[in-house]
Amino acid sequence: MGRLDGRRALITGGTTGLGFGTAERFVAEGAAVVITGRDRELGQRAQAALAGAGTASFLAADAADPQAVAESVAAAAATLGGLDILVNNAGIGIEARLLDTPLADFDRVMNVNVRGCLLYAQHAYPRLASSRGCMIHIASDAAIWGEQSIGLYSVSKAAVVMLGKMLALDGGRDGVRSNVICPGDTWPGMRHLAPPGQDDRADRAEGGDWLLPPVGRIGEARDVAAAAVFLASDEAGFITGATLVVDGGMTAGYLQRERAPRRD
Repeated sequence: MGRLDGRRALITGGTTGLGFGTAERFVAEGAAVVITGRDRELGQRAQAALAGAGTASFLAADAADPQAVAESVAAAAATLGGLDILVNNAGIGIEARLLDTPLADFDRVMNVNVRGCLLYAQHAYPRLASSRGCMIHIASDAAIWGEQSIGLYSVSKAAVVMLGKMLALDGGRDGVRSNVICPGDTWPGMRHLAPPGQDDRADRAEGGDWLLPPVGRIGEARDVAAAAVFLASDEAGFITGATLVVDGGMTAGYLQRERAPRRD
């Protein structure tokens, strides 16, 4: 018996990376899932991969487009017969100092990462209230300690953390929980992340050039998916307005990187 048996979940940005990993785990736990994304080819591929394990379908939608958000929520609820879980995962970034970020990129990132989360929450809320469901918002460890090289992304994800808290206050009376997950470096990283004026990067080599966190390995999608399953399950029924950092201890503090002399 799965921990999410009978639950109906909408996962934005669910065609690759953390979103797909979360969808995969939700299906394995018994949930029926709808994933969204902008790339139809990736979406169809993800749908086929998920459908082999359970009930899953893809809807093309851009989180920056208010009409697409409204239509995708309505279509997902119609497909699933309602909604119990919203996972706000769609996100993009830009590799630049905040001072060097063009206004057009500021609007683009904030429209997806912050406004998109709010719009999905607003449109999904009546369905979630009906089922006393929950929202899970995927932020970043960059929301906890800012990263200068992706300054705007850090700002946007810090806003997502507070958005999750305010939605927890708004949803309390209807039994709608709202929590935030802040992943650390997680392989293969974000696809939609590049310097201004450049195309999105290709997937980096496994592990990339990231520093290892205290646990000694880079995060994987399954780590974030496990946290999402917990927050969506009945076991987290008294948890709302929380921020769960899934980063292997990276934000715990500065880790002395020099190795101490070995003692035999």
